[in-house]
Amino acid sequence: MKTVLILSNHHLYTYNLRKEVIQSLIEENYRVVIALPYGEKVELLKEMGCEFIDVPLDRRGTNPITDLRLFLEYNKILKEVKPDVVLTYTLKPNMYGGLACRVNKTNVIHTVTGLGSVFVRNVSYKKIIVFLNRIAFRAANMIAFMNSDNEYLYRDLKIISGDQKTMVVAGSGVNLDLFRYSTPHKTSKIKFTFIARVLKDKGIEEYLYAAKEIKKIYNNVEFEVVGFVDEEKYKKMLDEYEKMRLITYLGKRDDIPSIMANSSCIVLPSYGEGRGTVLQEGAAIGRPLITCNTYGCKDNVDDGYNGFLCEVADPKSLVDVMEKFINLSTEEKNLMGKRSREKAEKEFDRNIVVNSYLNEINKIVESG
Repeated sequence: MKTVLILSNHHLYTYNLRKEVIQSLIEENYRVVIALPYGEKVELLKEMGCEFIDVPLDRRGTNPITDLRLFLEYNKILKEVKPDVVLTYTLKPNMYGGLACRVNKTNVIHTVTGLGSVFVRNVSYKKIIVFLNRIAFRAANMIAFMNSDNEYLYRDLKIISGDQKTMVVAGSGVNLDLFRYSTPHKTSKIKFTFIARVLKDKGIEEYLYAAKEIKKIYNNVEFEVVGFVDEEKYKKMLDEYEKMRLITYLGKRDDIPSIMANSSCIVLPSYGEGRGTVLQEGAAIGRPLITCNTYGCKDNVDDGYNGFLCEVADPKSLVDVMEKFINLSTEEKNLMGKRSREKAEKEFDRNIVVNSYLNEINKIVESG
């Protein structure tokens, strides 16, 4: 039996976004081993038929000793599991898993799920990260990107060379059966919904600014925030905005399809995404989208067709496009939503993404 090892950084994302890939591999009689920090969704992955290895990993930490331990742990796992192919997702598994694969001459497919704060905020240790990625990625069989802009950047930074094999996939795709089209509710209220980890790079400050400004003018508009707070300072800010009745904070939720179905428009003013899964899910439900004209976000919106694009880190631009949406007729809003669903069916279907990975894995195994 051929073995696929998956290196990832979080149980929730691995289950929610990769389970169809995992299920398809199991159905094709692959042994699937997952290595990531333990969490509740691991039990569901084990029920599917995965073997599990607990790997402590600090997603945001920059301690070189901790990161060295992660590399050594990956190296040990490769020697024990002896995988035919390794799939790595997110920055640290890509980098340290890639280094371990290169040392062990193991077949590997990296997926660049987004740039993260390392690139977005231009942090001081960026040069080190770029250097390590160059070494890690050089022997990869395939590098999957979720948008073309990220691929261009990696080539520009010389993380990948001109002759390396790459593919661009529509993010993780959307399960169109779970996120089904829902007819908008007939109501005079307009509800904007922000769904993301609550942190600066997701555009939470611009969203709250827009809520405050728009509430001064319109009394038929509501603002929701959904997601766990990833930067502590926003807990107090969300509480203050709730007390002023500018927003409703719903916290971290598992019923995202029903929340989207009760929304008029999904808003993600992010500074950049891998591909913006939330936007694709909102499109599948049949909702217009508002997001930024930047990598991984703009790929989901045809401006003026199934939503609107605003400028990055520009709260006034966000207010302007929200007002555009508010002033559309009900028929125009509904048409935008239908166009979103059509786009989701043509471009965001998770089965398309799954098949792209399976084809590459099978090619590597058959050639090896």
